[in-house]
Amino acid sequence: MITVTSVEAQNRFGQLLDTAQREPVTITRHGRMVAVLMTPQAAQAQRYGLGADAARQAGLAAIANFRGAGRGGSVAQLLQDRQADRRAETRKEPTRKTRRKANSK
Repeated sequence: MITVTSVEAQNRFGQLLDTAQREPVTITRHGRMVAVLMTPQAAQAQRYGLGADAARQAGLAAIANFRGAGRGGSVAQLLQDRQADRRAETRKEPTRKTRRKANSK
């Protein structure tokens, strides 16, 4: 995280906007932090606590997709399917989805 004074922020605002696309910029006044410049996505993630728990959220989304696709089943079944897909991908074999499409024709 880059830290700049409020005077620097005024003088280099355009450059700081570009920098904030890559990492948050802290703005200080009289040695105290008064503002943070960051992307809207980073602010939203911080506001809703998604940054610290992104892996868990991704896992829950995968489970919801799995169940929403009408396959039902357990988390263990989801993990088995994902492992099979990864193995097939490394061997360049058809995945479960492509096999299902081929069988439906």
